Amino acid sequence: MPGRKLSARRRKEVVAVLMFSGGPIFESSIPLSVFGVDRQDAGVPRYRLLVCAGEDGPLRTTGGLELSAPYGLDALGRAGTIVVPAWRSISQPPPASALAALRRAHEEGARIIGLCTGAFVLAAAGLLDGRPATTHWMYAPTLAKRYPSVHVDPRELFVDDGDILTSAGTAAGIDLCLHVVRTDHGSDAANALARRLVVPPRRSGGQERYLDRSLPEEIGGDPLAEVVAWALEHLHEQFDVETLAARAYMSRRTFDRRFRSLTGSAPLQWLITQRVLQAQRLLETSDYSVDEVAGRCGFRSPVALRGHFRRQLGSSPASYRTAFRARRPQDPADRADRGADGRPDRPERLERGEGPRGETLPHQRRGPGAESGGVDPGRTEPDPHAIRLTEQHGRADAAELAGLVRAAGLTRLRPERAGGRPAPGQVLGQQAARSTAMPGQRDRPVG
Repeated sequence: MPGRKLSARRRKEVVAVLMFSGGPIFESSIPLSVFGVDRQDAGVPRYRLLVCAGEDGPLRTTGGLELSAPYGLDALGRAGTIVVPAWRSISQPPPASALAALRRAHEEGARIIGLCTGAFVLAAAGLLDGRPATTHWMYAPTLAKRYPSVHVDPRELFVDDGDILTSAGTAAGIDLCLHVVRTDHGSDAANALARRLVVPPRRSGGQERYLDRSLPEEIGGDPLAEVVAWALEHLHEQFDVETLAARAYMSRRTFDRRFRSLTGSAPLQWLITQRVLQAQRLLETSDYSVDEVAGRCGFRSPVALRGHFRRQLGSSPASYRTAFRARRPQDPADRADRGADGRPDRPERLERGEGPRGETLPHQRRGPGAESGGVDPGRTEPDPHAIRLTEQHGRADAAELAGLVRAAGLTRLRPERAGGRPAPGQVLGQQAARSTAMPGQRDRPVG
């Protein structure tokens, strides 16, 4: 939405940060760092920062620290941009004088930004009426219920509606401030600032991957509470929104309206999100196959699970499980097949004949022709480390192993030796299978 023309007494390069007592120091420090530090040597245009107290000081913040802002509400009259960091409590109304100053600034063309729960201050001032907005996913349902004219989207990291901007929680404030710099001065300036802050210039995705089963605090006293509780306890069953509406003794239209006012989300989207979250937990804590997980979360097919899972978490169920287990702390025996960097052995390391710590594997120890790259074909002593891996992870089909080994340029498969122990080539094939499966998923962050 286009903003009003900026008043002549306001300056576009002047950014005011409106501080209140009780606000968390991290969110408060984000706009101070982005707009208050001179980084012209790095190609970042300079802003002029005004730190303004929204109420009488001293202002107390995280850890009992006391802050003294150099300016008061009058200084907001010079700012072209006003940033409201996280508000101290979503249950408390902001000071009336601060709300009046924000409304006046907006009428004079100032750009107003709310970080995290700062959106509640903007909403209390009436600046979000009829507009899209976001906030921390945990407080989004409360914002939607308390201010029904606000179009709350808990999926976004930030929302830019022209002269009103809002962000999700904590680190999303950095994303929004970088977006403001990008809007004002271009991508080069924003990228240079991101490099100085050692953060990504632009994060993809939204808040979906951080959502959990949290519901508004007020839900306990609502008649729909019982229906919501039943749905959460029966996610393993296949039911739809019509089933929930019938349990609430409401028409589908009335149920949709009441549910949205309670949770800030459409009932179908909420139900899908809860099923995906349940699948996420099962993938982390169980050994069920993806098909079994789909059935235990109420999805009609594994295809439906995969589609919704990827849309909400940006990853397939199988890839998510692989990445989660790769990050999980392991005991020394489980780490035996990892290199010094903690990652599984890579094909190129195996191809060089190196073990997890760079040592030469027994079947790859050099014979008389080592200087010419030869391998001693007579070394057939089994590697205890390799045996342990095979006992832990099982044996793959011999034909597939042979193909993997040949593809990796490794030694040929040898027949299994007496006593049921694998030949070294088989272990190499399994290591190659693990290190070549799902390329890119091992190092890809999730969540």
